[in-house]
Amino acid sequence: MNPDPHPESRFKRILFCTDFSESADAVFEFAIDATIRRPGSVLHILHIVHEPDAQFWRSYMAEVDRVEEEAHRLIDEKIRATYLARVPPGLDVRTEVRDGPEAAAILEFAEAAGIDLIILGRHGHHGVGKALFGSVAAKVVSKAQCAVLVVPLAYARP
Repeated sequence: MNPDPHPESRFKRILFCTDFSESADAVFEFAIDATIRRPGSVLHILHIVHEPDAQFWRSYMAEVDRVEEEAHRLIDEKIRATYLARVPPGLDVRTEVRDGPEAAAILEFAEAAGIDLIILGRHGHHGVGKALFGSVAAKVVSKAQCAVLVVPLAYARP
């Protein structure tokens, strides 16, 4: 019998991707669990501002001072309230907000940060959710250079 209940894991840098959907919120528990079970690991929380939205804010910036700063402040506040408030003490958690095409931005971040495991949710099988995040999950799975855990909303719900 192995005396060490938690043998060394390959998953030291874990990436949780959120679009602030019901699916992402439910899947966050999987990211917390994966990090807790791997002492010394780091949980990265990543939110991508959809490229058309980012372009809108950039063009709007010419008219309103510091609108991009305000948008990022609101996103940071949402991350704190929705996710960081649920993190147990002692867990190493880092947050990042980027803009661009979702799948490409996730993959770029994962490569640059040396991510070992990407965790993201998958919306249901109909409507806008499948068209947007479903295709993002499929692209990430097909192109990621690390392990990817995609959790369907129906499974993630408590």
